[in-house]
Amino acid sequence: MSRIPKFNTSPQTAKSHGRIPIVPWHPVLGLLFIFFLYYVSQFIGGAAVSIYPIIKHWTTAQANDWLSSSVTAQFVYILIAEATAIGAIYLFLKRYRTKLSIIGLRKPRWSDLGYGLLAVIPYYALYLIAQSVISHFVPSLNVNQAQEIGFTNVNGTLPLVLTFISLVVLPPITEEIMVRGFLYSSLRKAMPLIYAALLTSFAFAIAHLPEGGASGPLYIAAIDTFVLSMVLIWLREKTGGLWASITLHAIKNGIAFVALFILHLA
Repeated sequence: MSRIPKFNTSPQTAKSHGRIPIVPWHPVLGLLFIFFLYYVSQFIGGAAVSIYPIIKHWTTAQANDWLSSSVTAQFVYILIAEATAIGAIYLFLKRYRTKLSIIGLRKPRWSDLGYGLLAVIPYYALYLIAQSVISHFVPSLNVNQAQEIGFTNVNGTLPLVLTFISLVVLPPITEEIMVRGFLYSSLRKAMPLIYAALLTSFAFAIAHLPEGGASGPLYIAAIDTFVLSMVLIWLREKTGGLWASITLHAIKNGIAFVALFILHLA
């Protein structure tokens, strides 16, 4: 009778998987923690923003209109939700007496910027290939389905700046810390690189499905983010840190920001 394999939870028995340090916590704990944090941080952000309409004694209709159309409301929601997530991860690492570098937050290098810039071309090439192949086998795939990003009526300098920070600055930092940093590091301890990369990328893709809103699951965004995540994980493995991944993620979001809010292509 075969014995059930045990996870290695002792940081002294092995130091790293290549450039990726082995985390001291149990992989299942890391997985559960990040999924719990994903939903709780959004709840806290939403609850915090909802206080303002209550203070103003607005009707339900007024409150819903403000929450859905106000750039400031969306910005504050994202800021609080993502600050909550990063703060919780910091406290988690402090509980285990580990440094931020264990999840890839080491000192930035100029080479990180170079790797992030160079990865733009293979990312878009792989995405176009994946989209073409999947569209061939699934003709019903709607590649033009709109993504609901929560920002409407973005007019004027301040709303543009807040939208830029909300989409191009905050998500790349927070999502890389949460996903390619904490989640991937946890899974990397329990399984070979390819399985950890696939599972991490699958989870990241699933998280983007609801962005189709009333039109239904946004499968094209899931394909996009899955491919993006695989490239981001390659950067994490290649550089041993998150800064190259943050760079590529920010460029990708920046291109979308310019297309939507500067050139108005959609």
